[in-house]
Amino acid sequence: MTTPRRCRYMTAATFVLCMAAVAAAPPSVQTVASVPHDTAKEIPMTKQAKGDFDVKLAPQALALEDASDGAKRARMSIDKQFHGDLEATSRGEMLSAMTTTQGSAGYVAIEKVDGTLHGRKGSFVLQHDATMTRGTPHLNIIVVPDSGSGELAGLVGTMKIIIAPDGKHSYEFDYALAETP
Repeated sequence: MTTPRRCRYMTAATFVLCMAAVAAAPPSVQTVASVPHDTAKEIPMTKQAKGDFDVKLAPQALALEDASDGAKRARMSIDKQFHGDLEATSRGEMLSAMTTTQGSAGYVAIEKVDGTLHGRKGSFVLQHDATMTRGTPHLNIIVVPDSGSGELAGLVGTMKIIIAPDGKHSYEFDYALAETP
């Protein structure tokens, strides 16, 4: 896959937005798939939630500055509003690294989601890990084990982010509610 020109000189602060541009480059909708975590494999994902979401990213100061040559790091806050089967807000943080190789980068993020999932009220935490290798993205988003609270206690699952050619973000959340100890 060829990296779109607008991604060639991106900063770490625009990594997620550039992943969107890469995914949106073909005329059809692309899905950035997530790979289930071992815990999620043990419990069949029996439900799926779908909808749209809005995201705001804001650059933050790094805890440890790095003035050396090579990959550049960045830190951002994440604010999301989920709509659809998941009516919720989330807040989180992302750390990213941009390499000197065109179209290659990575990020990790943690976001706490608070709201209602198919009528069940509670919160849970999503963990992201992502790489882009010369323009080819890979994204893995899972529910942190045992992070569900309220009516979402025991929640396990994986989330896919879908980015339409017009830049609109949506999600598919495959999940199950496991028995809690």
